[in-house]
Amino acid sequence: MLNRIRDIRKAKGMTLADLAAACSPPTTAQTIGRLETGMRQLSLKWMDRIATALEVDAASLMRADSGESARIVARLAATGPEALTTPREAVLPSELVTADGPAPLVLAVSESVGEYRPGDFLWLRQLAPEDAASAINRDCLLPRPGGRFAFGRLIDRRGTLVGLLPPGAGQKQVVVDNPAWIAVAVMLVRPL
Repeated sequence: MLNRIRDIRKAKGMTLADLAAACSPPTTAQTIGRLETGMRQLSLKWMDRIATALEVDAASLMRADSGESARIVARLAATGPEALTTPREAVLPSELVTADGPAPLVLAVSESVGEYRPGDFLWLRQLAPEDAASAINRDCLLPRPGGRFAFGRLIDRRGTLVGLLPPGAGQKQVVVDNPAWIAVAVMLVRPL
């Protein structure tokens, strides 16, 4: 088993020193670093202390060596969604934990676009293309050829063609032919 302390800490915008200070009793950044990298054994006591400091469930600190996890696959800019060269792991909110189906996808917003602000994370659940009717009038992410994506409000489905209205003002409808999947927005995470 591998731990996810570093992923969760970074997702929450904390440094090693921040996490060390948030532990009760406080510890050192060096100790947290050793626990993250596996140079020091992560006991149940340490898991509880760190989970409390990160405000997560202790079980979420662990992950299996294999298995699919939620990942940030693209970022939303004023020009539209841009694929990340290397997808990053995302910290999965407990509301989205399910035993079946693929792991959620995440769209990180880097610029203000429509109702989305920089720093937002849009969590999406993948649907099979034949289930597109349940996503009508909802924001969706679709794969396009060449490792690109299309993002917008799903407004039309005719045969294999899927029509999206991008969130930015004055942008034209995007039509994607026969997408492998449709990921519908299920949760917006916005830092305060």
